Amino acid sequence: MKKIVLLLMLSVAAMGFSQYNVPTASPRQTIEQQFSMTKISVDYGRPGMKGRKIFGGLVPYNKVWRAGANAATKITFGQSVNFGGTEVPAGSYGLFAIPTENSWKIILNKNADQWGAFSYDPKLNIAEIDAPVQKTAEKQEWFTIALTPVDVHSAELAISWDQAKATVVIKESKPETVAKIIEKLSEIKQLEKAAADKK
Repeated sequence: MKKIVLLLMLSVAAMGFSQYNVPTASPRQTIEQQFSMTKISVDYGRPGMKGRKIFGGLVPYNKVWRAGANAATKITFGQSVNFGGTEVPAGSYGLFAIPTENSWKIILNKNADQWGAFSYDPKLNIAEIDAPVQKTAEKQEWFTIALTPVDVHSAELAISWDQAKATVVIKESKPETVAKIIEKLSEIKQLEKAAADKK
């Protein structure tokens, strides 16, 4: 009887702790930004500086980097976009970077689900954008990716860590087509509202 009670208590305790995770040195973060008719999301690990030399040290120059920590960074576009001048279809992609002192090559790779850059295959690259590096006045302790709207048709993807920041502009792909779709959607919504008002 005592064994049964003990097993029940252990089961209840295990269920209670199932909502918790072991703390990680590079916490995972997901960000989302409404963009045009859909949204853009980024899922990435956030390593800290922790007194280490980052670029040219922990992150070597001229080598592909996962742009984060642990599982490779994943970026998802709900619609086709113009990524820094390259047309990219809707979908999920691995986001990588090759840093140098003055610029970063920001890469979108078709393999969105990989650990780090260990299985990175450049043949699967769909976009390679050279982004100049800005030196920030203050150090960014935690690696950060931000999505900031520029206007209703474009946004900026900013990647920053330590005193380095690289930015890529994301725009609507085929804006004329998007404008026509938005116009049709507006007409449908007006008809739905008019029908609801008659009830």
